[in-house]
Amino acid sequence: MSEPTYTPQSPPRTIIVGAGIAGIFLAILLDRAGIPYDIFERAPLVKQLGAVMSLNVNILPVFEQLGLLDDLMKISFTSPGMHVYGENMKKMAYRGNEGIKETVGYDYIVFSRPQLYDLLLSKLPPNKVNFGKKVLQIKYPAEGGVMIQCSDNSSYLGDIIVGADGAYSAVRQSLYRQLNDKKELPFKDTQGLKIGYMTMVGTTDPLDEATYEELKDEFTRFNFVIGKGKPYTWSTFTVPGKRICWGVQMQLSSAEADDMAFRNTEWGPESNENMIQEIYDFPTPNGTLGQFIDKTPRERISRVFLEEKMFETWFSSRVILIGDAAHKMLPSAGQGAVNAMQDAVILANCLYEIAQDATDDNIAAAFQDFKLQRYPHVKHQFDLSKTMAKVIYGQTWHERLLRNIVFGYLPESMLHKDTIKAAAYRPLVNFVPPPPERGTCPVLPTKASKRYQAELEAAKN
Repeated sequence: MSEPTYTPQSPPRTIIVGAGIAGIFLAILLDRAGIPYDIFERAPLVKQLGAVMSLNVNILPVFEQLGLLDDLMKISFTSPGMHVYGENMKKMAYRGNEGIKETVGYDYIVFSRPQLYDLLLSKLPPNKVNFGKKVLQIKYPAEGGVMIQCSDNSSYLGDIIVGADGAYSAVRQSLYRQLNDKKELPFKDTQGLKIGYMTMVGTTDPLDEATYEELKDEFTRFNFVIGKGKPYTWSTFTVPGKRICWGVQMQLSSAEADDMAFRNTEWGPESNENMIQEIYDFPTPNGTLGQFIDKTPRERISRVFLEEKMFETWFSSRVILIGDAAHKMLPSAGQGAVNAMQDAVILANCLYEIAQDATDDNIAAAFQDFKLQRYPHVKHQFDLSKTMAKVIYGQTWHERLLRNIVFGYLPESMLHKDTIKAAAYRPLVNFVPPPPERGTCPVLPTKASKRYQAELEAAKN
């Protein structure tokens, strides 16, 4: 098949590889910025997998800017707090969110992941996602631009490639091979992801609220259970639609993690039955996990390894990585999806700034600016996710001690102070009007767009 002919373009034609939440969210932003894009996804169709997700003040203002917040709230419950139980169903602690919204301006909200995905996908023009396009490699044609080559022998040429294709990103692997061949890849980036935990998640079909009283509430009931004498923790969330999202985390020993290091981490229903039998009788405050598993279609139950890796190389030439492709976090801090969407916001801001003159030098400057803005905050969240994983999922004696201190002795006011401090970082889209100011806590400013400010001044004259 002949390769397409390259003609430089401003705004730059952007190829987004990966139709996950990071890729779809970036596409929405580029669409608003007037930057042409196409999405290429290796899966043949959207998989309705995953369980509960949570968003917070660190990204909700962007949803408000884009006019998506009301739609998001229709599929969400607010989260007043977390109930923590031992396996004997004795309540260990309750950590509430009272007063947080008044200070930071937004609630914690929870929903099922597939519903968020459907909402975001519905905001894109039709036929922007090309499914069944597995990327094999990146090429740099002699005449310019950058190209993806797919397993079906198709090739697509653009000005920029964004790798938003997850922890085992094909874009990153191709980019890193090329950099490694040129001795330009840091040794740290040649090493694989570190596995610490395994999780199984699912969302039930609608349940009878006469059987499950918590379903009558118009807010989420978040119950978290810590296993005794076993490497498991598990949780349930009520979500709109009279459904319950459930999840189980298993802490892996070093030997188990090393043995599983070669495995793929794609969402998928395969090889779940052994783990289902292991966790089936685990108790929760409103029934056993088995009751919820039986109300969850098997094809919507997924088991994945929870891995972590902070890559140093996020871009080279006309290729850039966002989300899990650049920094795979443990999900315990609730920040994995938030960080991916924050990446999309800042990248869209940087591309908007140079979109009218997308030369090689300007693209390189935009990518560098993106990393300078994002890296310190991502590194902070990466370190926090590791600490929070120990508190929430850890089962070693010192991790249990740490958890007992956090849940049993630290005053709620201290935890709220950390929450309010973290709420200061909430990057905004800098080429659309800002949302209303909410809350009373300080907010870190987003880097302003010179182009947007110039356009506003021109519109006045």
